[in-house]
Amino acid sequence: MPVQETRTTPADRPSSNAMLACGWGRLLFAPSFASPTAIAQALLQERDGQRDIALYVEAPQLVLAEAPQNLFLDPSLLFRRALDADAIDTTAAPGITIRPLTTRADIAAINRLYAMRRMVPLDPATVWQQRTLPAVTYLLAEDEHTGEIIGSVMGVDHVQAFGDAEGGTSLWCLVVDPQTGIAGVGQSLVRQLCGMYQAAGRRFLDLSVLHDNQHAIGLYQKLGFAQTQGFVIKHKNAINEPLYVGTSECDGLNPYAALIVNEARRRGIGVDILDPDAGIFALRYGGREVVCRESLTELTGAVAMTLCQDKTLTLRRLAAAGLRVPAQTAAGSAEDNAEFLRTHGALVVKPAMGEQGKGISVDVRSPDSLAQAIAMAERAGGPALLEEYCPGDDLRIVVIGYKVVAAAIRRPAEVGGDGRSDLRTLIERHSARRNAATGGEAHIPLDAETERCLAMQGLDYESVLAEGQRAVVRKTANLHTGGTIHDVTADLHPDLREAAELAARTLRIPVVGLDFLVTAPDRPEYVVIEANERPGLANHEPQPTAQRFMDLLFPFTA
Repeated sequence: MPVQETRTTPADRPSSNAMLACGWGRLLFAPSFASPTAIAQALLQERDGQRDIALYVEAPQLVLAEAPQNLFLDPSLLFRRALDADAIDTTAAPGITIRPLTTRADIAAINRLYAMRRMVPLDPATVWQQRTLPAVTYLLAEDEHTGEIIGSVMGVDHVQAFGDAEGGTSLWCLVVDPQTGIAGVGQSLVRQLCGMYQAAGRRFLDLSVLHDNQHAIGLYQKLGFAQTQGFVIKHKNAINEPLYVGTSECDGLNPYAALIVNEARRRGIGVDILDPDAGIFALRYGGREVVCRESLTELTGAVAMTLCQDKTLTLRRLAAAGLRVPAQTAAGSAEDNAEFLRTHGALVVKPAMGEQGKGISVDVRSPDSLAQAIAMAERAGGPALLEEYCPGDDLRIVVIGYKVVAAAIRRPAEVGGDGRSDLRTLIERHSARRNAATGGEAHIPLDAETERCLAMQGLDYESVLAEGQRAVVRKTANLHTGGTIHDVTADLHPDLREAAELAARTLRIPVVGLDFLVTAPDRPEYVVIEANERPGLANHEPQPTAQRFMDLLFPFTA
């Protein structure tokens, strides 16, 4: 039978075959459908790139029987919070403002968050049309300090959308920026949505969550949700594939290797995982095999490896090619070190053979701090290097096949105060969030460098920041020490693009992450400070880093 999509329905008249376009797909209100056949037919009309959801299916086996090859029972649980009890506290966490969607830029900001979490993006035209409808609400969490959107949630009023006689509502697509240093963003969004629907006289708020997402389940239980009965059915498509196929071998890989392996499999390229802990795998296609360690491949020669790993050689080669680099010298006697410090005023101290931001001290200004920084660098990676400190934004540019593919500003880890918690607690909380968001790749060390950074601001681990006050806890912006990354590929100045491609050709390395210090990504001023022979491609989504990487290795699969 034909199925008619409806966007909203008067609250006093229940609709039949009720569906709501949500921007990422359609929400099907299963109790309004006349038969399991009608539900199945509606799900089979799902559009490409969308994710339709049939909610509150009473007899899922009958729906699945209509199209067993195309539909599946979603392995999610339904949770419900009653809204007809005590008043709900809707006070937002310190440092954020909760507000409704008001501009087209808000839609783009939500899609940025969705991309970071690999969620289905919103269709801007659908969302813009819906923004004034009483059936749908998009709430945003805005960082009061930066103005950035760092969280979002969608709410559906079932009375307005479907004529629901039970007076229900539901929550969808809760997302929080995994890089924010502000705690309580997700809780604030959920409480605000609960309070809004409570004020409207609705009886409950439902949500669907994967059965093994213990972190999310714990959060919802903390907010007063309890499991309730109900089934959800979805369409078998590429987006939902992990839900009905199950986990893959990629579960043993870190995010940087898994991104590449998944892209290879999408292209029909054979994959043999050799050492999941080290991120080593072999790719095979058309009689050719390439062994990789994440983004490092056999195409990178031994000389290129040496040039990248030895930071002295890196800058020497780049300077010879006419690229701008900071002054640098090897750590020597206390007198020589002090003289280099006096000449430049502030230094960066790093291990000559280090990686992942280990052992680096930035903006060192006193002889005592310099001695401590040299000792830390030597412990992390052999001889220490002293480098002229050049202030500016930390810019990572990824070059693949000698062409720029992605660029991102990297910012040091910082935390926001709540007026109660000491800095040690705030750092540990933020470190745990970054660690979870990066698959265990990011961690903020509580070490001498963190202590030095806090001391430069007149703080220590026992300090309590005022509500909304910020503190930078590391000077380096490396992701492995808690830094955050913000895509600026579209804004990259042509001179920076040209410099990055020249640097890759100079080092003769086909896949490289180049670290620049810049006044701004859209301005030409720069210095190049490092080259990374194994850049983390997953850090630059949604830029097509894995696609261009695979194009380089197996061009006929593009």
